[in-house]
Order: sequence, then C-alpha cells, then structure tokens
Amino acid sequence: MQKKIAVINDIAGYGRCAMTVLLPIISYMGVQACPVPTSIFSNNTAFPHFFMDDYTDRMEAYIENWDRLGLTFDGIATGYLGSVRQIDIVKQFIMTFSRKDTLVIVDPVMGDHGKIYSAYTVELCTELGKLAALADIITPNLTEACYLAGVPYREKGWKRDELFAMAGRLSAMGPSHVVITGILQGEYIANYVYVRQEGGEPETWLNRIHKADAERCGTGDVFAAVIAADAVNGIPFDRSVKKASAFVKQCIEKAVELQTPATDGVPFEALLHRLKRN
Repeated sequence: MQKKIAVINDIAGYGRCAMTVLLPIISYMGVQACPVPTSIFSNNTAFPHFFMDDYTDRMEAYIENWDRLGLTFDGIATGYLGSVRQIDIVKQFIMTFSRKDTLVIVDPVMGDHGKIYSAYTVELCTELGKLAALADIITPNLTEACYLAGVPYREKGWKRDELFAMAGRLSAMGPSHVVITGILQGEYIANYVYVRQEGGEPETWLNRIHKADAERCGTGDVFAAVIAADAVNGIPFDRSVKKASAFVKQCIEKAVELQTPATDGVPFEALLHRLKRN
C-alpha cells in the first residue's frame, strides 16, 4: 500500500511555505500527504499585511472524523503551531493515530537568527519541547536547538563536541534522530546529525554544503518535507539529510536566477524532477 503522512501545519495562499511546500514535495516523493490545517493565511507573514483565520476550533472535529473512519498513517509531520491548545491537540493526535511503526517528525518552529518569534511565549516554547519529546525525528535550526537544549545561542564558532552535547540533550528528550540545521561555518552552512543507537554510542556527522547567495522563506519547510517523505520511505537518514540540504541549495539558487522576491519563497516546482525518490 502507498505510504501516508498526516501533515499538520498552516496554509498560506501566497508565498511558498508550510503546507503549500510540504504537500507537493511529499506527494512527488511518492507518499500520500494528508493535510490537517491549523490556520489559513492569505499570504505568508513576511508580507507587510495578511488575512488569517485560526482553525483551532475546527481541528478537533476534523480529526475526530478521521478517527471514526479508522484512518492510519505511516508518518505524522508537524510544523508551526500557534498556541498551547494547538500543541495539545497535536499531542493527542499523535497518541490516537500512532501505530508501532508510525514515524513522528517534528519541526519545532520557534525562531531564527538567535531570536524567538514575537508571537511565542515561554509557555508555548515549553509545550513545544514536550511535543518534540514525542517525536522520532526533530529538525530544529540552531536557534531552536539552543533554546530547547537550554544552551546559550551564538551564531558562529561551534565545535563538534559542543554540537554533540547539545544534540545529545535533545535526543535525551525523546527523539532518536536529531538534525540541527543552519550552522554557519565560513563559506559553508552545516547540519549536525545525531542518531541514538540502542545499547551503543550514537552515530554523528556534520553535513556541510557551500552557502547559497541568499535566504528565502519556506526553505525549512522544503528541508522538512524531504526528511519526512524519506523517513517513511525507509531512506537512510544520512542520505536523506544530504539530499534535503542539496535540494534546498538548488532551490535558493533557482530563486536568485529567476529574481524571485524573498517573500515568495523558492521555486521548487521547477526542480522537483531533480529530487530523487529513493
């Protein structure tokens, strides 16, 4: 049977991010993507103004109907969550729909560049940490990893033993697979990968790639989509991280080539044919 992932995230009608990135990439990689919307945006929040409809009050009825239908999923992937109540709903979703072999992938979206997003409170960040504890795989950026692990943030100069210790703290919360993204190393940007082994030393490695020329909205969603689809497809984690990193770079380079505005995300549609499904 075709694999299925429940994708819990918001929908932005314009400006590629969240659900409008995750659904097509996961689908292209041969996995059925089943959306659970958390909120509806007219466009992403990088624009000066936007319309937003909070979907929290409808999430429980939406999910309850899936439960009544007896639906099951090979993966559950979560992204930006805007309230403690949404996090509680998602935790209950995981408890309800997880089978023994269901993989939970949490992208703990909280902030970037050393700052937590203005809409996030201490309580919200704490609850997001509890959600991450239910995951098999987490994909925090450096800012989010520092916050969740209780480590002071700095932009550069990270040594491997420091990253090892931080990733180890994150894995001790629950997830066996951790990838810390967006670590600046001169002309490179690196992802630190930590895989906990039962009864043995963890496997760790640093995946480095030359920095692209510019940052764009939605690149974390591109990365998370590849990781989620590969996970349920049984692709080894090291190959998946390398694939996701390379694809994000290609998407940024294409955005620069096409002079795509930063608010519009990356034109991944033009490059899906380069994304290997295995």
